[in-house]
Amino acid sequence: MNMVSFMLLLSLTLSAILTTLNFWLAQTNPDAEKLSPYECGFDPLGSARLPFSIRFFLVAILFLLFDLEIALLLPLPWAIQLPHPLLTLLWTSILLALLTLGLVYEWAQGGLEWAE
Repeated sequence: MNMVSFMLLLSLTLSAILTTLNFWLAQTNPDAEKLSPYECGFDPLGSARLPFSIRFFLVAILFLLFDLEIALLLPLPWAIQLPHPLLTLLWTSILLALLTLGLVYEWAQGGLEWAE
């Protein structure tokens, strides 16, 4: 029996043991909270017409905005190797300036204040 066959047999045996232990030791009496669906902190069984906090929505939009910023800035180290690195840095600086101005505006308008 070569080493590859032995490792395959060992991994299959270990997988079977762990799967059997999972079925044997798992709790079979879930409570009502574990069986209920979870919808982002909202009660899924209540009325769907209840208003939600607009501040929660604004914080979510800000998170998406800065998440997008990170996604746009990730390829920057490779973009420096392009034929016109100064143009790349100029566009990056413009993007960062616009996002910073948007953050300053949001801050000045009080959009980042959670408690009133």
